[in-house]
Amino acid sequence: MTARRPASSWWVPAAILFATVATGFAFDLWTRAWWGLLAVAFVCVVLLAEALEGRLAVRHQGAYQKALAIGFPIALLAVWQALATSGVLNPRWFPPPTQIAGALWDLIVSYDRFNRTSLIGRPWLVPERFAAEGWTGVRALIDESHLWATLGRVLGGFAIGAAPGILVGIAMGLNRTVRHMLDATMSAIYVLPKIAIFPILMLVFPDPFGEGPKVAVVAISAFFLVAISTMAGVQGIDPVYLQAGRNFGANRWQMFRHVILPGALPIVFNGLRLALGTALIVIVAVEFVRADRGVGFLIFYYWQILVTPKMYAGLFVVMALGVGLTALLQWVERRAMPWRKG
Repeated sequence: MTARRPASSWWVPAAILFATVATGFAFDLWTRAWWGLLAVAFVCVVLLAEALEGRLAVRHQGAYQKALAIGFPIALLAVWQALATSGVLNPRWFPPPTQIAGALWDLIVSYDRFNRTSLIGRPWLVPERFAAEGWTGVRALIDESHLWATLGRVLGGFAIGAAPGILVGIAMGLNRTVRHMLDATMSAIYVLPKIAIFPILMLVFPDPFGEGPKVAVVAISAFFLVAISTMAGVQGIDPVYLQAGRNFGANRWQMFRHVILPGALPIVFNGLRLALGTALIVIVAVEFVRADRGVGFLIFYYWQILVTPKMYAGLFVVMALGVGLTALLQWVERRAMPWRKG
């Protein structure tokens, strides 16, 4: 199939983009109104990209859209690099991406002797430690890692909160009495900032400075999002499917397994994605307040001592964690719902 979408004129946004950039340099506007010039340039780039896509055959448009998804962040980093190195942005507070990349590499390969921590736990020492100390030495390397500390808290809290959240959400979606009993209470607790209930959790657990309160606050954050999304998914099933199942003589278990659960899964996974992102946000905030390891602690520590490149490197690690965990959940989603491959 070689059909194309109606192509719009590409030269108009290209000419405006060229004129904007040239005017900025000619009148030294990049140092005074760079944000306005970038806004105009962004609109022109969007229009130019749409015009070029319209000139492509349909079979090439998927690859073109993937190229846009990869190319635009690279272009943003290039603009940031140019603004920071030219002095438009203060490099002390907005260091160029190349400097941040160097700081990230330094965090990966170095060991902080003051805090006795490292970013990824120095995996290159695993064979040596295992030979000398066995699994105790390997565990010590893992325990010093900021990345594994944050990842363990997120995954542990997410699993503990999501599992009962799905069960409660299904019960609320299927049973009107359960829904009326829990709806108001869950709505009231859901709006509480999770960082605000962290001190309460520190009072509940025997070790207030241990992992228990941190994992618990992540679990609570995930529970409400998953429960509410699951309830909405169950309630949103098309009544036609329910009627069809009854007409075929399905019992309650068969209705749940073959109609209700598959019908609610898309909304359930949307809730899981929201809960996973929220879990990462909450644990980083908690690590700001009360932790001696974790990516959140790393960001706050380098903010305190004003080493901004390493602070930005920590932020990049959080973003990479978000992308990686979301990709993992999408992988699970594709296998849980093979009928939605398209």
